[in-house]
Amino acid sequence: MRFGICVPNLGEFTDPRQVAGLARRAEDAGWDGFFTWDHVVFPFGPLEVADPWVLLTAVALATERIRFGPLVTPVARRRPGTLARQTTSLDRLSGGRLVFGAGLGFTLPAEFGTWGEPTRPRAVAERLDEGLALLAALWSGERVDFRGEHFTAADVAFAPTPVQRPRPPVWIGCNWPGTRPLRRAARWDGVAPHVISPADGSWAATPEIVTQIVAAVAEHRDGAGPFDVVITGRTQPSEPGAAREPVAAIGAAGATWWLEGFRPGAGEYQAAVRRVEAGPPS
Repeated sequence: MRFGICVPNLGEFTDPRQVAGLARRAEDAGWDGFFTWDHVVFPFGPLEVADPWVLLTAVALATERIRFGPLVTPVARRRPGTLARQTTSLDRLSGGRLVFGAGLGFTLPAEFGTWGEPTRPRAVAERLDEGLALLAALWSGERVDFRGEHFTAADVAFAPTPVQRPRPPVWIGCNWPGTRPLRRAARWDGVAPHVISPADGSWAATPEIVTQIVAAVAEHRDGAGPFDVVITGRTQPSEPGAAREPVAAIGAAGATWWLEGFRPGAGEYQAAVRRVEAGPPS
């Protein structure tokens, strides 16, 4: 099992230098990954927002070993050609460490409706699937002539290609207990489910839920190649020993990554520093 940090691109996490410093601390402390949210408009309170690609570029330059990427990019609001260039450049800059997290986005009225774009989940999902297919084709370096319902790439070949071949890993974000996105995830390289308690909004993954997610993905996967199950939760730096057993149980249920998640509230950056420096719950 691998261990990572996931921070918002909001609030106290908008300074690229500070985020890069946090990623460097994470690498030094033995963590395996560092990930950021991707929002353009956040509907819950007046918060500062940073461009995730600037944050990730700073992370790539500040680290040498850990994997990193967006969790998750709403592909439907990006132009695939630009996104292919950005992700390829980051993968090459980092020597092949990018993980590309993709999903519908949250919330659809904020991320899409703000700009007069369709907010129906089905329409956004269609653009996501088509965008991912085109992105993978562009990453290949082969000549692409793609004419879909939503996107077009007319007889184009992209160079250079990502370091990772045939492409960077693609993790699909979803909201549990929704199962339809798990079919999408099964076609790619991993799933990053959002498991939230309806009572207080806290992360609420359990071994039982992870077992259900793994089984649901297995129904639609052909078994070829590795597949990541990425679970986000929160443990306390003051009790590293107490964190090991519940996180190990999540791993035993089939999770391959545990991410310590942080929110854009006051004091979260310092909380992230303390948790990072305490080391992973392994």
